[in-house]
Amino acid sequence: MSESNSFSVQMRLLEGFKFEIDFGSAGQVLTDEPPPLGDGEGPNPSRLLAAAVANCLAASLLFAIRKFKEDPGQVSAQVRGDLERQEGRWRISKLSVELNLGTEAMTIPHLERALSQFENFCVVTQSVRQGIEVSVSVRDSNGDLLHQG
Repeated sequence: MSESNSFSVQMRLLEGFKFEIDFGSAGQVLTDEPPPLGDGEGPNPSRLLAAAVANCLAASLLFAIRKFKEDPGQVSAQVRGDLERQEGRWRISKLSVELNLGTEAMTIPHLERALSQFENFCVVTQSVRQGIEVSVSVRDSNGDLLHQG
């Protein structure tokens, strides 16, 4: 039997296509569709999904490195989403995530081990990958490519 946990997020329409998403004690976020549907006053759901994938991967990489009590420096991420028509409807076909460490690879002794496992820690990415291609790369502060998956 599998273990199950649940979570809840509330949202309400404010006007047009603008919603307030309430994360409870974590606060609220406004979302909106870009013109011509909405006014672009907040990120749309596609961008929220991309941000969730990148954020989860960055946190998973931090966890994988920090469990060896090592410091990855200032980690940053950039994510690009590709949209394509599938059966006449726009769909996210691919997310490409680039994670950047704030330090050189040589300063992280267990980096290779962390890189081999961090993607598996990411709940969001592994769930999204069941329907959307997600590619991941990691670079150090010199821009050297350390991981591509």
